[in-house]
Amino acid sequence: MANAISVMSPDGGLSRYLSEIRKFPMLARDEEFMLAKRWKEHEDPEAAHRMVTSHLRLVAKIAMGYRGYGLPIGEVISEGNVGLMQAVKKFEPDKGFRLATYAMWWIRASIQEYILRSWSLVKMGTTAAQKKLFFNLRKAKSQISAFEEGDLLPEHVSSIATKLGVNEDEVVSMNRRLSGPDASLNAPMRVDGDAEWQDWLSDDAQVSQESELAESEEQSLRMGLLEEAMAELSDRERHIMTERRLRDDPTTLEELAAQYGVSRERVRQIEVRAFEKLQKAMQAAARERNLVND
Repeated sequence: MANAISVMSPDGGLSRYLSEIRKFPMLARDEEFMLAKRWKEHEDPEAAHRMVTSHLRLVAKIAMGYRGYGLPIGEVISEGNVGLMQAVKKFEPDKGFRLATYAMWWIRASIQEYILRSWSLVKMGTTAAQKKLFFNLRKAKSQISAFEEGDLLPEHVSSIATKLGVNEDEVVSMNRRLSGPDASLNAPMRVDGDAEWQDWLSDDAQVSQESELAESEEQSLRMGLLEEAMAELSDRERHIMTERRLRDDPTTLEELAAQYGVSRERVRQIEVRAFEKLQKAMQAAARERNLVND
């Protein structure tokens, strides 16, 4: 794929790159399907080039979500572009999904692998739980309004450790590693220019067609996988998972314990077991649809 097409690089100037990739047109569903067939059946480099360039904005948008890890955003985008090319190479148009939905998995995987390589894995750790903590700590802190600077409060550490399935010491250690200030949205994109990061980010009133489509299809995909996986649970497990994880205002362990006439700890154990079963079922369903890389 890399030899078949030429992809723009942000090395020549990020603001110029972001401006240039806006010029590539979006692809209609039928047009995308025909291009994908041309690449799959004939390895037509022009077809691959058009599919890649039409999704460069998607890569840049996803890459912006990783700007808090202290790495050059241009390099993050370049790594995302590698993932995009892999997605185009492996894309199966006959499965019915749009390329944007499929490519998201590859783009994020490529960016995350780059970030993990760039950070000291020897010191940070390489277990699946630690990687999950690395990429989900900021979101978990936001969900419980843990905005304090420096070390987290003990109750916040406990909550995050339980939610992400790691021990409390790992939460404290990772938080210290990631406690550097995020890039300001008011920071200039170039030393010699006036454009700021926030000038390029999408306006909610003017969402790009590709981003809107991708987010909608990804949400539909995840909901479909979730519904299939929920069928693998028992009635009690399904009810507890719904009450504890899928409601805006979760039911407490005490309330569920009273409903089932069991201890609070027993409900927690059922919840954890059900969540693990749900994860395995969703991952298995995703693999069957070729949406994840083993």
